[in-house]
Amino acid sequence: MNAVMMAISPLIFICLTVIGVMLSIAWRRNHTLSAILTAVGLNVALLLLLFGWPLGTVDVTDLLVVDDLSRFGGVLILVATLACVTLAHHYLEGYEGPRDEFYLLLASAAAGGLVLVSARHMATLFFGIELLSMPLFGMLAYTFRDRGALESGIKYMVLSAAATAFLLFGMALLYAVTGTLAFTALGEALATHGSDPWLLAGAGLMLVGLAFKLSIVPFHLWTPDVYQGGPGPATTFLATASKVAVFLVLLRLFQSALALHEGWWHDLLGFVALVTMLVGNLLALTQSDLKRLLGYSSIAHFGYLLVALVVNDGLAVETVGIYLVTYVLTTLGAFGVVTLVSSPYTATGGTADASPLHHYRGLFWRRPYLTAVMAVAMLSLAGIPFTAGFIGKFYIIAVGVEASRWWLVGGVVLGSAIGLYYYLRVMVTLFLLEPGMQRRDATHDWAERAGGMVVLGVTTLVILLGLYPTPMIDWVHWVASGS
Repeated sequence: MNAVMMAISPLIFICLTVIGVMLSIAWRRNHTLSAILTAVGLNVALLLLLFGWPLGTVDVTDLLVVDDLSRFGGVLILVATLACVTLAHHYLEGYEGPRDEFYLLLASAAAGGLVLVSARHMATLFFGIELLSMPLFGMLAYTFRDRGALESGIKYMVLSAAATAFLLFGMALLYAVTGTLAFTALGEALATHGSDPWLLAGAGLMLVGLAFKLSIVPFHLWTPDVYQGGPGPATTFLATASKVAVFLVLLRLFQSALALHEGWWHDLLGFVALVTMLVGNLLALTQSDLKRLLGYSSIAHFGYLLVALVVNDGLAVETVGIYLVTYVLTTLGAFGVVTLVSSPYTATGGTADASPLHHYRGLFWRRPYLTAVMAVAMLSLAGIPFTAGFIGKFYIIAVGVEASRWWLVGGVVLGSAIGLYYYLRVMVTLFLLEPGMQRRDATHDWAERAGGMVVLGVTTLVILLGLYPTPMIDWVHWVASGS
């Protein structure tokens, strides 16, 4: 019993943090106090996750399992959530409405992510994905007086509800055929009765629901609109913690259902991966809005990650782990700059965030260190050597070569070449001389604030892991060997 309680103590502490912040708001509204309480709760949960005992696999119930993979995902989710808390405090200082509830939604979504990465049953998968998604509806529309934010929240809510319908219908079909909702039992059923049309339909509908959450083509059309309109801290959480949680539960599903790696299922997933990476990069080429560009970029990156799912052998799990670490750190840096330039919140027509690319023109001449952060993030997203992004890309190509999936390797190389153009275009914009057009700027003390320190910290990590990736590789290898 003690082992079980210690295994789920991070999740319990996140839930206690939500209750604590709620009681604090009921007693007296204090924006700074709510942010501090949330950050303290997340830090304690992170420490429990990193240094709490026991190690190894702990079967909490038939619905939840805490193992090395779930701990790895939990660390990434909590780190991303902490970054979002620090960014949100400065961002919401200028918001005239209630500000404290944002932290309730953020901590609740983090709890959903922790449930999702530990799920081994469809019931906890559904509970986790809804607990993750529902707070995002409110977070994305939090600054609802802005047309862009309200539109972002409504679009995500409606399309997320449609994805949930696909997910539930797929679960119902799987249960009707197999009589079980446990991952391992469903994997055995797929291996035994893989040609059953209802079983295939159920698996297909479930993959459609999860593909929506990951912005996989052709279920990607919501992504640029939601990224563009949503407030900076909410978009940052959606691009990092939310995507990590869903991808790791998809990885767990594919490890359980090895039948999906045979025959036409395998070829279909490979085709989807190829189309996703190419479509994401090609659509990003024409964007003049930075948040939309980063949205299409995230589509392409999860296309690259699908290559590891297609292979699902050898270095595949290790590749997923390394790529997720590099993606999260780099995306926190890129969206962190967007949020800092957009902070504090200013009520304007349309979207209040510094979203158009021309807002960043000549940023180097006003905020050189912030420009360096964005430049490093762009280079890492492009997979340039001496950044963490290069290590992730290298592993993706290596796992494709190891499995002799040459057409997927070609897709990764071609997609990366296309991506190099629009990432460099963003960098060039940062150094151009300013014309008389509208621009935005971060506050003069951005580096002294918690959000600025976090952004500088993750950028330093991106460089250090690009130069010396051994600690990250050793950690992920340990996770992969125990999963």
